[in-house]
Amino acid sequence: MPAPPASLLDLDADALKNWLSERGEKPFRAKQIRKAIFDGRAESLSDVTTLPAALRERLAAELPLFTGQPVRHQVARDRTEKLLLRFADPSGKTPAHHVECVLMRETGRRTVCISTQVGCAMGCVFCASGIGGVKRDLTRGEILEQVLRLDRLLPPREQDGGRITNVVVMGIGEPLANLRNLTGVLEELTAPDGLGLSPRRITVSTVGLPAQMRRFAELGKPYNLAVSLHAPNDELRSEIVPVNQKTGLHAVLEAADDYFAATGRRVTYEYVLLAGVNDEPHHAAELAELLAGRTAHVNLIPMNDVAELDFAAPGSPATGRFAAILNDAGVPATVRKRKGADIDAACGQLRRVAEREPVSLAV
Repeated sequence: MPAPPASLLDLDADALKNWLSERGEKPFRAKQIRKAIFDGRAESLSDVTTLPAALRERLAAELPLFTGQPVRHQVARDRTEKLLLRFADPSGKTPAHHVECVLMRETGRRTVCISTQVGCAMGCVFCASGIGGVKRDLTRGEILEQVLRLDRLLPPREQDGGRITNVVVMGIGEPLANLRNLTGVLEELTAPDGLGLSPRRITVSTVGLPAQMRRFAELGKPYNLAVSLHAPNDELRSEIVPVNQKTGLHAVLEAADDYFAATGRRVTYEYVLLAGVNDEPHHAAELAELLAGRTAHVNLIPMNDVAELDFAAPGSPATGRFAAILNDAGVPATVRKRKGADIDAACGQLRRVAEREPVSLAV
């Protein structure tokens, strides 16, 4: 028998109607509740006066809207905002853990980046998220809560800049390792009575798990797929991304080609530049040869410094040279802008700090 939902966000529209029906409530209440959550930006169902007082009390007692506890809220000079949320383990098997989510603002765009797991099992050597391994998957409700909490940091919807325009699933964890829970979240993000985003406004990142990439394609939605490549050959990639020892570049690229064929969406290849490791001109030339003939884009990411890790970003000349080699070879490449550099920007850094020292509750 499945465990009861921990929060309201664990239920889709049909499941919410069933929950209400079992308690003698009319199905139309589900529409009112969802409108309050996704359009009205309710912080608590206790404040939704269109609902009867008795139902509000029952929801508060049995099906709270949010289960995470904000413990830190940082705002960068470029107006990037990062939230650190603490979630208890719904099963009670492990202690509470922290996850991060980020709101990034640019002209005409408000992008949120969300996490899907507590920690990560992929072991990428440059990444703070995987230090300590993976603790558990986040639930559907815990993933969706990150989006909604960030949404509530924006101005009213009728004002300019008042809506989320893009979602990237690139935070802590391997998203496709938690595809079961992520799928429901993506459905809510694109539902007309949810956030109403186009699937083309959503990007899911993966280290490259071929079987899961194909299952993701089977959803039949034109989501964007980003594959974390980080090396142009198997030997180097297996050093940087240990899970490559089980898959190999050929299988990853083949699955990415299948994703493009199934969805028509150009695949992005992410490449973190590590000084003296994978950033030499011959690496760029080899990467260009590897991706030749593919409808692809390379997103070059200079390494974010992580205190526990002995890697650094190359300087601007080396980064520019790497991008130029790819572009000159006909492989489109851009360098990702750094956002929130003054607020523990690298994914997993704030969580690491929080779990080393006490944190005060966010206000």
